[in-house]
Amino acid sequence: MSTDLDQLDWRLLEELQKDGRVSNAELARRLNLSPPATHARVRKLEETGVIRQYVALLDRDRLGLDLLCFIHIRMHVHELNALESFQEHVLSLPEVLECHHLTGQYDYVLKVALSNRRELQDFVRYKLVPLRGVAQITTSVLLEEVKATTSLPLIGD
Repeated sequence: MSTDLDQLDWRLLEELQKDGRVSNAELARRLNLSPPATHARVRKLEETGVIRQYVALLDRDRLGLDLLCFIHIRMHVHELNALESFQEHVLSLPEVLECHHLTGQYDYVLKVALSNRRELQDFVRYKLVPLRGVAQITTSVLLEEVKATTSLPLIGD
């Protein structure tokens, strides 16, 4: 799909990553396009799935979720049913911000937002330990968030 994007599409995507609430008129001004042409480009990018959705990014700390953890999971059962069951369970956990299936030492890494150590203890003890196939759980607690972004590095034409 990226080969179908022209330079204006790439610039449009950069602008939307900076401010997803920018008005169509302002976006058109920044791109030096007419508002209808800008709107058509945005719609095309939405329809083709390049733009997946628009969201509000919330401040975890201000919402009392200042304990961010990375939980590495090693499975001892690698049967498809066990992996699918684990993934379905993880999808149901609102504390899990991200779940990635990995190669290497661990099978999964979860990015989890919680409010305190007790919540972490209960999360691991009651929501992860009982899962079929889980062999090892290793938790790392974030000390400092050095960089966090939702912007992709756009290279363009």
